[in-house]
Amino acid sequence: MRPVLALLLALALPAAAQNIDMSQGGPVDITSNDGIEWRQEQRVVIARGNARAIRDGVTVDATRLLARYRPQAGTQPAVAPGAAESPLSGGNEIWRFEAEGNVRITTATDVATGDRGVYDMDQAVLVLTGRQLALTTPNQNIVARDSLEYWSQRRMAVARGNAVLRTKDNRYVGADTLVSYLTPEGTPAPVRSTTPGAAPPPPGSGRIDRVELFGNVEIRTETEVVRGDRGVYSAETGLARILGNVRITRGDNQVNGTEALVNFNTGISRLVNAPGARVQGLIVPQQQQQRRATPPPTGTPQ
Repeated sequence: MRPVLALLLALALPAAAQNIDMSQGGPVDITSNDGIEWRQEQRVVIARGNARAIRDGVTVDATRLLARYRPQAGTQPAVAPGAAESPLSGGNEIWRFEAEGNVRITTATDVATGDRGVYDMDQAVLVLTGRQLALTTPNQNIVARDSLEYWSQRRMAVARGNAVLRTKDNRYVGADTLVSYLTPEGTPAPVRSTTPGAAPPPPGSGRIDRVELFGNVEIRTETEVVRGDRGVYSAETGLARILGNVRITRGDNQVNGTEALVNFNTGISRLVNAPGARVQGLIVPQQQQQRRATPPPTGTPQ
């Protein structure tokens, strides 16, 4: 087994809310099996082989990790003119953190996965791309095909491409693009403030406030499937509003309209059409359903 090489990056980091990111707090502890390289001209530190970065309860595991740094604005150089610069020098700050290959980001409550992850310190946004994109928390699981973003200061997760949200009580919400807004545990929606001076809880230790849906929306209850063009789901009320080319399907029955309300608490959906609009549907009588499902006894005239 190769020895684990370690580096403590005591670089300054921009201040931001403590979430599933590495944007504030103490130094970054980086370890790897295949070495840690410092490229002075490019101002980047690279760790290879089972690389791991840990900072303030956030752990990033990947095949390769890159920490890009720059001089911190408003500070004096930490080294004398002509002397060799060091990433450990005071006055430097990490502005971009990159993880490549089998990326797994964990906190005490959450797990985010993908092939590649980039955290932009200036925008306070984590972007995951590649296969097996997922954000799993105690309250929900979000998966996507194209990308998964987490905006820490906005407490917003954006899933793109066949995006699906599943909650711990088996609610299913899907769309081409899914935007989830999270609110801290115990904070009445829509208030998202926390006690002054206290660190906000990690994402997922709270709950979903609402979800905005765009393109090929699909919502499933125990008895129905509702589809449309766009919509919004409120976790607080358990209601979803679907707009545009709405189709409600229950078994062989289907009704079409322009707007629908879905109640996850009761499992009942209903169309709410604009004045003058017509509802179209296909209703299969129960007798016909039973007749198709149960063939007549042998010898019985049909």
